[in-house]
Amino acid sequence: MSQISLTFPDGNARDYPAGTTPAQVAESISKSLAKAAISATVNGAHWDLQWPIDADAEIAINTMKDDGPACELIRHDLAHIMARAVQELWPEVQVTIGPVIENGWYYDFDRAEPFTPDDLGAIEKKMKEIINARDAVRTEVWTREEAILHYRRAHEPYKVELVEAIPEGQPIRMYWHGDWQDLCRGPHLQHTGQVPADAFKLMKVAGAYWRGDSSRPQLQRIYGVAFRTRDELKAHLTFLEEAEKRDHRRLGREMKLFHFQEEAPGMVFWHPDGWTVYRQMEDYMRRRLSKAGYKEIKTPQVVDRKLWEASGHWDKYHENMFITEIDEEHANEKRMNALKPMNCPCHVQIFNQGLKSYRDLPLRLAEFGSCHRYEPHGALHGLMRVRGFTQDDAHIFCTEDQIESECAAFIELLSDIYRDTGFASFDIKLSTRPEVRVGSDEIWDKAEAALENAILKVRNDYEVDPGEGAFYGPKLDFKLTDAIGREWQCGTFQADFNMPERLDANYIGPDGEKHRPVMLHRAILGSFERFIGILIENYSGRLPFWLAPRQVVVASIVSEVDPYVEEVVSLLKAAGLRAEADTRNEKINYKVREHSVGKVPAILAIGQREAEDRTVTLRRLGEKETRVLSLDDIVATLAQEAVPPDLAG
Repeated sequence: MSQISLTFPDGNARDYPAGTTPAQVAESISKSLAKAAISATVNGAHWDLQWPIDADAEIAINTMKDDGPACELIRHDLAHIMARAVQELWPEVQVTIGPVIENGWYYDFDRAEPFTPDDLGAIEKKMKEIINARDAVRTEVWTREEAILHYRRAHEPYKVELVEAIPEGQPIRMYWHGDWQDLCRGPHLQHTGQVPADAFKLMKVAGAYWRGDSSRPQLQRIYGVAFRTRDELKAHLTFLEEAEKRDHRRLGREMKLFHFQEEAPGMVFWHPDGWTVYRQMEDYMRRRLSKAGYKEIKTPQVVDRKLWEASGHWDKYHENMFITEIDEEHANEKRMNALKPMNCPCHVQIFNQGLKSYRDLPLRLAEFGSCHRYEPHGALHGLMRVRGFTQDDAHIFCTEDQIESECAAFIELLSDIYRDTGFASFDIKLSTRPEVRVGSDEIWDKAEAALENAILKVRNDYEVDPGEGAFYGPKLDFKLTDAIGREWQCGTFQADFNMPERLDANYIGPDGEKHRPVMLHRAILGSFERFIGILIENYSGRLPFWLAPRQVVVASIVSEVDPYVEEVVSLLKAAGLRAEADTRNEKINYKVREHSVGKVPAILAIGQREAEDRTVTLRRLGEKETRVLSLDDIVATLAQEAVPPDLAG
């Protein structure tokens, strides 16, 4: 029998007979490792302990201490265990697919009756019985004909379709968890008892179309989460509870900021307080961009198909565009237009008006551009995923030699804006050239080096994502981390050598000849809608004082002080504060609770004594203690707090 050489993480190598399994490798090292082993990593691929190794390879044996492989296996096995539990409880149910997802898994079922919360409890109980049975897990590779025949006999048409879709040459692998069998690529654990029975939970049931096609049968999808230990599960469930409390959709209703309705899916109806937050962010960004040398422009909402064809967006993106057809007067055919899904081609049109010189570069054109993109209804999610949105968009037209300095200036601007809005740290990902791209290697070398050097001027830590750049140039993505540890990709900076070529943009260089500019696409917030949603969740609705829609409410304790309440409100407004009076005939505790739910940062209570002494009693949002301050002091204090960070000092 031929021999193979397996190299371990410490660099040592051993020879084994070809076809040796990772389980046998672990056994050859020590009985304790064989007992603890759950899978292997072979040449970077996750490998089942039962799979044979037929050629020289690098190998590492994984145990439950290895978080990534362990969680993948636990979640993958639980998908199978859940499907087995469902079919043991309801034998008529047909199973389809059950992949691992972030923090857990799901499995889609075809069942006539809807699953109920009580059903989820019964499924969990049955799953724990299967885990405690410690049934062996085994695997075989079948021919396509064997697999199709097996599933036809079992009356599992979804599995038949999946087998038929597997490309020729790929193994068709079957797994058994006890007597229950499923089609699966693997890997899996070695017996059901290796799954921690106290570290998973079924979360919800949702609808899902077979193969994501709305013309196919609608299935029921059961979601679950799982971890290595009960403590990890508990921490995750606590995190979900906190995320639910911060959900911007719920807070948006409570704070009366915005709403959505079916007559305009994915489009925001901004209420007065919500629009106030929006305008504050827009005014702040406008000041920031103006100071950084950007010139603000405005381009059309509806643009002829011809421009989208010229830019290349029509071929790649028209399915996501909102299309309009117009019967132009005296035209032979209807004119096809699209609501713009992005601003870039229109910005090139402004650049192309008039002759540009190298002395005009860099030219920074900014637009709060209102865009529309068709998103599937099921993908819409409050402010985070919409169909109509406004980008804090800008495009910088520059020379190749200016890429680095423009990128460095952008990162500094972005850093200041993120810090002002409460995000002191962020991560940067540099995505480099993909296999399919435009432009010479020399240009790509220069562009990638420019972006990398620009990062290093600001910080040393960044991640490289090889091959994930756009086809027209490398890019940087900027990820924020919010108050509960979630990452949000917001900012982006992309070098584009393609669009100036497609849309015939040029400038006159020092040599008197025409040259193509580099077009730098960049955004900091991403979109106002999504960024405001992130802010609401990050602050749990308690927005910074300068952004709060209602900064101060002055509430009367008795009706006799209403004139003084109105005077206080007038003075606060004169000082530039967003203040309002609450002189309703309600108890002060009721008013305080109501405005606290509305996340008003400062509530000033006024009774007879305050009116006589010309003072106020201040209660800050989230604080139980109150303070009595003079009228002059409170106006001065709050006016100073209300100054936006870019104007303060």
